[in-house]
Amino acid sequence: MNAYMIAVYVVCAAYMILNFKYDIQMFQQNSYRIPRYWRWLRHNMANTWRLTDLACILLMCATLLDYRMAAFAVALVCLFKIGMIFKKKYKKPLVFTRRVWRLYITTAIISLGAVTAVALCTDPSTIYWGSYPGGSITVSAIMLLSVLSFIPLIIADIILIPVEKLINRRYINDARRILRSMPDLTVVGITGSYGKTSTKHYLTRILSEEFDTLMTPGSYNTPMGVVRTIREMMKPYNQIFVCEMGAKQKGDIKEICDIVHPQIGIVTAVGPMHLESFKTLDNVCSTKFELVDALPSDGLAVINNDFDPCAGREVHNVKAVRYGVTNTEHCGYRAVNVRYTPDGTTFTVEGPDGFSLDIATRLLGECNVSDLLAAIVTAHHLGVPSEKIRYAVSAIEQVEHRLSIKRTPGNVTIIDDAFNSNPAGSKMAIDVLSQFNGTGKRIIVTPGMIELGSEQYNLNREFGRHIAGNVDIAIVVGAYNRDAITEGIREGGFDEESLIVVESFNEAQKRLAGILAAGDTVLYENDLPDTFK
Repeated sequence: MNAYMIAVYVVCAAYMILNFKYDIQMFQQNSYRIPRYWRWLRHNMANTWRLTDLACILLMCATLLDYRMAAFAVALVCLFKIGMIFKKKYKKPLVFTRRVWRLYITTAIISLGAVTAVALCTDPSTIYWGSYPGGSITVSAIMLLSVLSFIPLIIADIILIPVEKLINRRYINDARRILRSMPDLTVVGITGSYGKTSTKHYLTRILSEEFDTLMTPGSYNTPMGVVRTIREMMKPYNQIFVCEMGAKQKGDIKEICDIVHPQIGIVTAVGPMHLESFKTLDNVCSTKFELVDALPSDGLAVINNDFDPCAGREVHNVKAVRYGVTNTEHCGYRAVNVRYTPDGTTFTVEGPDGFSLDIATRLLGECNVSDLLAAIVTAHHLGVPSEKIRYAVSAIEQVEHRLSIKRTPGNVTIIDDAFNSNPAGSKMAIDVLSQFNGTGKRIIVTPGMIELGSEQYNLNREFGRHIAGNVDIAIVVGAYNRDAITEGIREGGFDEESLIVVESFNEAQKRLAGILAAGDTVLYENDLPDTFK
């Protein structure tokens, strides 16, 4: 084997190994679940990146071209793509955990083993099958593994299943040991289709006035994320653990509850989120209420009655307190006299036994009032004095990317609601934007909502109708929900000249720069993750 072809093999193999990074990144964003990753893959198989690798295979199979020239061209393509891999930026980059390293190394070993076997069994200049030099076969094998990079990844994951189970079991048992050593710790579980992260932050801020409180950080709302929080962040003096619980399929909440055994459970919402995996709203509801079902008989369930599935769900195993902003009938706690201004919100919390508390907050939107109400109900139950609750709420900062408001030096107001848009939250965000009338243009920039299953089109069309009635300029980003949103906007009688359709957020920013003026307000509603690009 000559040095020239060895150099080509090394370059192409290096690209193949680096190319696995994106597949593993998407696998991580799909919670390391093969069925979920496969659903994503089906919609993203025929992309330009893979088609380029396929073209390289066809080039190597072109018998009219000398295989050394073809190999040189393929190596140049691989070098160019290696540069692109290092330059590419993602909103949610791959987190190189120990599990990722195990997966990456195993995938690389499988692939390099297959390529090495092909290289050792063929001579670059020898003709095989009547037309193909061995060099062409080996390079084609490398590029084929790049096109089908998901196959060695899935094989590696299957091989590692027993290893991951053993490691996870050890971590889970260690987390349980830590919790058993803290018998006085109160665990508050929070789940919901939306609102759980904001409620977690608000509740932690209020409880911290009275107790030493730990919450799951960031998006650590999976079983292993919760376990990691306990093992790495929990201290013996913590009094309350506020545990966010996420779910994308039935059983996810129960799995977390079996680890932490919450005494209080908050259900913030049940809505059409992650319907691609849940399939039905009933499945969403039953999964969220796995938290309530896991509570002990002397515990407390705090349930948002503003959502019909929550209001209609009877609870018999534990005391249930219901709260509401719009559907206040049969609620123990309710928010009344809600008033919004560009500087914040005021409202009054009314509860049992004549409980009444006037609240002022810098937060905007009915969704934030609802999330604050859940936190206030829980804090009141845990004995936090009313004055401390009022003070903590007044000091709460806006949660980044969740209906947070900023003002630029050019006197443009930015409403940032870019995180995880949903039907209820997007409507509330537009309602907030609609109140900024009389100061300038009201502009929305949005790619629409995702993971809504069979209702995706209809809900985004309804989203478009709501935009039409409350916004002056609409900028629709990308092709994912374009048809549904624009159809709804046009059905709402929106001025066609005020509807702008762009391919990317970069293009949206350029268009904004040409139309923004002092006094304008811009709402950024959702920002699709990398898995939906």
